[in-house]
Amino acid sequence: MRTPYDFEPGCIRRVSVLAWLAMASMVTTANLACAGENFTVSSADLSDGGKVGPRQIFNDAGCKGPNQSPSLTWRNVPANTRSFAITIFDRDAPGRGWWHWAVANIPASVKSLPENASASGALRKLGAIEARNDFNIDGYGGPCPPPGNPHRYVITVYALNVDTLPLAQGRPAALFDREISGSALGSAQITVTYGR
Repeated sequence: MRTPYDFEPGCIRRVSVLAWLAMASMVTTANLACAGENFTVSSADLSDGGKVGPRQIFNDAGCKGPNQSPSLTWRNVPANTRSFAITIFDRDAPGRGWWHWAVANIPASVKSLPENASASGALRKLGAIEARNDFNIDGYGGPCPPPGNPHRYVITVYALNVDTLPLAQGRPAALFDREISGSALGSAQITVTYGR
């Protein structure tokens, strides 16, 4: 008489294979859960929904800030990301909005930028290129809206599927935005406000 614990020799192999497949399935499920985490951006200088920090304010046109680009850190980037780009856009400016910053060709190995990366030369050392913003300046131009209601500034980090975009330093930020959008695998945003 056989008991539930009696196995034929081939049965043990089948049970082992089934156990191995079950474990592999659990590992795959765990990897999918990690891959499903959202691409995010954060800053030590700014918080989503908060106000622009004093160090990020423009230094002309009636504004008296030091005009330093914010520190940024991004996490959970999409698979197959080959480079990054960053834009800062004032969606409340009259007309079609106002470009404050556009950067492209940030290497995929980079996951953060320090404060003042634009003026300090840190971006150039990485091989990144910066657009001409709507102040007609290459690089970062901080918030400086007309007096009145606060404006919203959308900071976006893009994960791109190319190593470099066919852009040159000093091209208009709107051109950068077009090229960036065409190569984006995903993006992460924070929105901050500033008024005077």
